[in-house]
Amino acid sequence: MSKEITSRAADYSQWYNDLVIKGGLADYSAVRGCMVIKPYGFALWENMRDELDRMFKETGHQNAYFPLFVPKSLFEAEEKNAEGFAKECAVVTHYRLKSDPNHKGKLMVDPEAKLEEELVVRPTSEAIIWNTYKDWIQSYRDLPILVNQWANVVRWEMRTRLFLRTAEFLWQEGHTAHATAEEAVEETRRMLDVYETFVEEYMAVPVIKGVKTPAERFAGAEDTYCIEALMQDGKALQAGTSHFLGQNFAKAFDVKFLSKENKLEYVWATSWGVSTRLIGGLVMAHSDDQGLVMPPRIAPIQVVIVPIYKGEEQRAELGAKAGAITKELKALGIRVKYDDNDNNRPGWKFAEYELKGVPVRITLGARDLQAGVIEVARRDTKEKTSVPVDSIVETVRVLLDDIQKAMFEKARAFRDEHITRVDTWAEFEKVLAEKGGFLSAHWDGTPETEEAIKERTKATIRCIPLDNAQEEGTCVLTGKPSAQRVLFAKAY
Repeated sequence: MSKEITSRAADYSQWYNDLVIKGGLADYSAVRGCMVIKPYGFALWENMRDELDRMFKETGHQNAYFPLFVPKSLFEAEEKNAEGFAKECAVVTHYRLKSDPNHKGKLMVDPEAKLEEELVVRPTSEAIIWNTYKDWIQSYRDLPILVNQWANVVRWEMRTRLFLRTAEFLWQEGHTAHATAEEAVEETRRMLDVYETFVEEYMAVPVIKGVKTPAERFAGAEDTYCIEALMQDGKALQAGTSHFLGQNFAKAFDVKFLSKENKLEYVWATSWGVSTRLIGGLVMAHSDDQGLVMPPRIAPIQVVIVPIYKGEEQRAELGAKAGAITKELKALGIRVKYDDNDNNRPGWKFAEYELKGVPVRITLGARDLQAGVIEVARRDTKEKTSVPVDSIVETVRVLLDDIQKAMFEKARAFRDEHITRVDTWAEFEKVLAEKGGFLSAHWDGTPETEEAIKERTKATIRCIPLDNAQEEGTCVLTGKPSAQRVLFAKAY
């Protein structure tokens, strides 16, 4: 397979696909709209998953697992949620195949094996979980329930793109139950903060926290909070959502508890989730025309050591030194790989690890080693330096932190440069077409105007920032009064 990468300027969409496939993150599958996550991509997901899982448990949550299948009657119980996902549902109607008498060697659905009730393959798990919570909750002593699930979900997409939008994807979904609205809102905001911390401190991607408009809310939620990130092509990516569900699901599934005042009340709920689309966001936020650029904290390989030698004697000498360095780096918890594979030349390896976005490359040469130095290259800036052999481990440790910080600062500077205040419709259209990014503009608060702007420009209200200043103005489209600006953008 050719390793040539399409440039961002030539075709951003193809550039993205090239990086995902040639960088070894994922591949297309035999199932339309689904992807195969390759070992390198799955290692990245595992690192992301493990950090998030740790953060969830530190905030008191426990993992559980609920069925993949949701009886249709349960799915229908909360009407807004059911209607919101209806067009994306995959439905199981039969439970058996049998030999086709008209086509030897072929199978057909057994008409006698029709299910009494159709099963929805979960697009989200609120229905099956709240039906279960009904049996778990009787009194205030049973609350709160703080549960998270790592799972796959199916949303039948017609137009797909690896990681960003696939029919099946991996995610986590938290589902919590509380005695009061205040506790539930606090939980919703707390998990939004967890997502912000993870995406900024581990993925090195800056985000804006906000609340969605009613038109953009999760189906069945009272409020949807979100974190929005900006990609290098000027489009936004919803990187995580946290929903205050009110009592909607408790009422739909009759989940009540006996309060301390001995009153029967409905439970208050939240749900929150992030998915493998974060990998797509990571690719688009940091990578360049030479390949992936991985933030060290979650990179599958943080350091690669490539030897350059002639003959078995030099190979053994370099191998011994590499082994010592590897041992010290691993003792610091650094993920390191020593690549002495003879099947590929050093130049090929340099290009390969650049393509895969490995943050630090150490070149171990016989001559350099004799001189007491080692060449170290950083992926983000491609800078190379010669480092004394004795200080290589400490240099790498510090360098990984520097790269993490530098990647975040670069992405934040780009994001901040692409937040533009616009006050007229002419400005709105001009900035959106020529610059992109987030447009901070007044909106009259009506769904009709929101939809009209979307139809005209394909830009949506990404969020109303939580730290928004109240500012009197006039709507960019209608000229009607507005109390605050909101952030518009085209989005994935």
